[in-house]
Amino acid sequence: MTRPQRVLLKEKSPAGVLRRTAVSHIGFRVPDLQVTTRFYGRVLGMHVHDITDERVRLGWGAGHHVLELREGEKGLHHYGFEVRDDGGLDGIRERLNDAGIPFEPLSADYVDHAVGDADGIVVTDPDGTAVHFHTTVARPGENAADPGRRPIKFQHTTLGTADVQPVVDFFTTIGFRVSDQLADGRFCWLRSDRDHHTLAVVNVGIGGDLDHYSYDLAEWEDFKSWCDRLTELDVPVAWGPGRHGPGNNLFVFFDDPAGTHIELSAEMEKFYDDRVEYTPRRWTPTPGSVNLWGGQLPVWRKTSEGN
Repeated sequence: MTRPQRVLLKEKSPAGVLRRTAVSHIGFRVPDLQVTTRFYGRVLGMHVHDITDERVRLGWGAGHHVLELREGEKGLHHYGFEVRDDGGLDGIRERLNDAGIPFEPLSADYVDHAVGDADGIVVTDPDGTAVHFHTTVARPGENAADPGRRPIKFQHTTLGTADVQPVVDFFTTIGFRVSDQLADGRFCWLRSDRDHHTLAVVNVGIGGDLDHYSYDLAEWEDFKSWCDRLTELDVPVAWGPGRHGPGNNLFVFFDDPAGTHIELSAEMEKFYDDRVEYTPRRWTPTPGSVNLWGGQLPVWRKTSEGN
């Protein structure tokens, strides 16, 4: 049997400039807007923050919205990051200009100005999806949850693509840094704050869509509560509980009514770039790397070795 080719994913030189930038919000198209909106309220404890004829925005407390739903064929509409670094947004503008990547001002409609008068830009990623970057907004109600009943916060986004390296080039040009990769180059995890990853990229054979996205819980005990809770709500567990190799985080997966893969995660590895010099690791592309607890995989996750 021929051993799969080993691929070293490279970083652009501005990699690591961003150290306090986190996910902000994400937008999907869903076939049934009402059913999906009810699901996120019933299962994840979200409240409708704003509603128009075109879309629904949901979140927790009185803070910035986390989720935007639009009716249509299932797919990723946009995703966003909150730039908390001092001068961070101006730095992103400068690096995009230097790289010849066009961007535009972020429409005021995408930032909840009731919780902060944010400045923002929108840029298109290599697969054609809109990416939002905006300055700090207030998020009252987050990080103070009962994690057995609702997550603490939105944690990371994982993109599906047909070619990982151009997406890595794009985000390291912006200032993200590679934390880990699979040795075949088909999966890469990137950070923009102390979490092991705020963004991941996986080759699924087609670009421009979401692989999954993740919410943060507090600790292992919460996973028992959530698995019981999902059972009570007739929401099947699709994968887990388990522990990822890259990131070392606990996980459990389930799907929303549109089929979007949702991860609940906890205990993610932290990186302290102001104190330690890290070298990105290259994990063997086997089920046992993706899930340290026995290598079980869902039907939609494949690795190039060991399946």
